[in-house]
Amino acid sequence: MTARPAPGWLTQWEFAHRGLHGPGVPENSLAAAEGAIARGLGIECDIQRSRDDHPIVFHDWDLARLTGATGLAQEREAEALEALHLLGTDQHPVRLARFIEVIAGRVPLLIEIKSLPGYDVERTCSSVAGLLNTYHGDLAVMSFDPKVPMWFAAEAPDVVRGFVGTDSFENGFEGVWRDPEALAQAQPDFLAIAVRDLHRPEAAAWRAGGRPLLTWTVRSPETRATGLALADALIAEGAGLA
Repeated sequence: MTARPAPGWLTQWEFAHRGLHGPGVPENSLAAAEGAIARGLGIECDIQRSRDDHPIVFHDWDLARLTGATGLAQEREAEALEALHLLGTDQHPVRLARFIEVIAGRVPLLIEIKSLPGYDVERTCSSVAGLLNTYHGDLAVMSFDPKVPMWFAAEAPDVVRGFVGTDSFENGFEGVWRDPEALAQAQPDFLAIAVRDLHRPEAAAWRAGGRPLLTWTVRSPETRATGLALADALIAEGAGLA
């Protein structure tokens, strides 16, 4: 794991999970980003890769839940994805290039790069890194897939990188964050652990070593209390926000 100190901003902000979304304001939209900024929150967003290799701010692999369209996000080119409407609103999926242009360093940004076992996630890493060279603002990349922080450690070491972990949700990477070999290879600057798993001794040991521990997704007063007690920064939404 990395021995470099993590930036202070990681633990000085609360982050709106997929932006500040709710009725009429879809997750991972520009409206959700503006809402978070207006409320003084950092932003967490998700990245899928389009067929023509553009990072798209979008959570799901499948298009149905968020757009009503059929098929996978990765099967469509960026222009076609941007033409879709999010949840029946006037908002659209946008390229990461547009998303960071709008945020413009006003609040910190956590960029979660989506992956699956066997997925060519390094290709997504490269497409994301190419956009960050000229960005002036606090941001970090993170993923459940240890290949993401590994790639950034080797290819774009100046970018702050995190390892996302869960033992509670099935995504192909359950428990990987607790594997000492995976952790050593990932070289993360921080961990972002599911709030349900904060009681695990590995999370406490990480934090006891003076390294930032973030937690997600805080959605209630109860999980907020857990996060405030056991982590250094919250990724929250709805009733979990302050």
